[in-house]
Amino acid sequence: MAEYDNLCKILAEKYPRDFIRWLLNQEPQTIEILKTELSIEPIRADSVILLQTENRILHLEFQTTIKSNEPIPLRMLDYYVRLTRKYQVPVTQVVIFLQETSNEIAFTEEYFSEVTTHRYRVIRMWEQDSALFLGNLALLPLAPLTRTDSAQALLSQIAEKIDKIPDIETRQNTAAYTEILAGLKFEKDFIRQLFREEIMQESVIYQDIFQKGERKGEQRGEQRGEQRGEQRGEKRGEQRGEKKEALKYTLRLLNRRFGEIDSLIIERLQVLSTEQLEGLGEELLDFSNVSDLIAWLEQNPSS
Repeated sequence: MAEYDNLCKILAEKYPRDFIRWLLNQEPQTIEILKTELSIEPIRADSVILLQTENRILHLEFQTTIKSNEPIPLRMLDYYVRLTRKYQVPVTQVVIFLQETSNEIAFTEEYFSEVTTHRYRVIRMWEQDSALFLGNLALLPLAPLTRTDSAQALLSQIAEKIDKIPDIETRQNTAAYTEILAGLKFEKDFIRQLFREEIMQESVIYQDIFQKGERKGEQRGEQRGEQRGEQRGEKRGEQRGEKKEALKYTLRLLNRRFGEIDSLIIERLQVLSTEQLEGLGEELLDFSNVSDLIAWLEQNPSS
């Protein structure tokens, strides 16, 4: 589930001041997002965030599952030693578990051996008070994961908050972030009952792409319906509808991740199957730049 960890990484790097206020209870004068490698093996780019203020480094790790190639406590000690040696400033480390679990690793806050003890903070999102997240635009996408007695009431409050965001692009992005993260806790159909689909379609670019796609789809549907009969036409129409939704969702994620996508790339996406588009949607948050997308397209030609 690296896509969820990556999404949180995007949020922390987009709104570093809000995350520092939340986790350090400080008002930093300067913030730098550290892009660095601390050993022979690079830091796992999917979930590690390093935010440096004028007098401290905040090391964040988002965890969707409790599985890890290297035990989390040992990894936190490893990073702490390397960060301290490299930067010579205090380091605060926070592991944020996104999905509820009873596994003891989510309740472990130290590395312990016979000669060393190293402590770090753990935040379990399902225990957090939703009020803080509802009142902060940067943290709002995390709100569905917080403590609640009524899932419908919580998601309704979140949807209302999103509706009131005045900037269209910010509203669209926040809705998309929130819908994705809510999928860790709630069924997709339940989420879509409460989030207005039109929020997700406000980009002029998307409107242009999808209107053209709909016109071409209708024309092809009419031709095939005449040639092969109404029954086959209806079946293909359903398949095109599924593909259109998959394409719409994938383009929304790509547009948010990399900005406006080149028309030649869009043409290559349009000929992918529904299954390929769904697979791309799951992997694209692991991409660092558009070249990764192009490489994926080369490896996954249209079927």
